[in-house]
Amino acid sequence: MRVELDEQSLISANSHFWEQMLSMTLDPVPFTDLFCVGTGHMLASVELSGMWRGRIEVRLDEKLAYSATAAMLMQPVETVAQADMLDAIGEIVNMVAGAIKSSLPRPTAMSIPASAVEPAGFCGLQRTENTLLVAFRHADGDLMVRVWEQE
Repeated sequence: MRVELDEQSLISANSHFWEQMLSMTLDPVPFTDLFCVGTGHMLASVELSGMWRGRIEVRLDEKLAYSATAAMLMQPVETVAQADMLDAIGEIVNMVAGAIKSSLPRPTAMSIPASAVEPAGFCGLQRTENTLLVAFRHADGDLMVRVWEQE
């Protein structure tokens, strides 16, 4: 990455949101080479433009997405509808990306979050020239935060 983001800055941005807003602790997972989430995982993303251009994604297992939504809405997980969960993961990426954005060159604008159920699995490398990815584990599933800088 051309911008000085590192794994620790992504871990801090993600952990702050989950612990402060949802009272949930996610443990960072050390990488070997690859980290994957399965079919049917949730994807939420925002696009960034301006002095820094790219995309920030949050990918998480379905069970963790529903647990986070229940915590956010303060209701039992069995009452959470898929539409509520999709809204909630959009808010999760918005908050995590907002914290990351504060470390990027200014001015940088952020799009409205998009969220969806992903029919295919996803595997990502820890770091490439223009991508940084961190992973987390919770009893309800795994989560990845990926920052992708566009040229």
